[in-house]
Amino acid sequence: MDKGSSIIVYTDGGSRGNPGPAAFGVVIKYDGEKKEYGETIGRATNNQAEYQGVVFGLKKVKQLLGKERAKESIVEVRSDSELLVKQLNGVYKVMDEYIQKVWMEIWNMRMEFKQVIFKHVYREDNQEADRMVNIALDKEQDKLL
Repeated sequence: MDKGSSIIVYTDGGSRGNPGPAAFGVVIKYDGEKKEYGETIGRATNNQAEYQGVVFGLKKVKQLLGKERAKESIVEVRSDSELLVKQLNGVYKVMDEYIQKVWMEIWNMRMEFKQVIFKHVYREDNQEADRMVNIALDKEQDKLL
């Protein structure tokens, strides 16, 4: 695809215990390719993991495309977290201090792209990102055993 690419980023976050061991999963679809990532983030809440997934996804897209191409690209971030999507779209206020900082980081990162769209999807449409969360958490749990 040339300049002006459209990229879809599926993101999910999870915590076993809330707070507890947490991870995010990200699936990026662009140029007919699919990249999958899952990383643990230590002890965190589900919402913190959801937000870290968005940060990781946007940074990874910029890395994959390069700075110049990113500026011409529309990125659609899809999440099954209605709270996250409504907060990032300015519908709900962000009350949590930690989330406020990450929200601001995401807000500033949006300037690195032509446009960033945050869209809510149902869980069944976000299974790949959810799978990456669980793979990361299972690997971390296996290390402890």
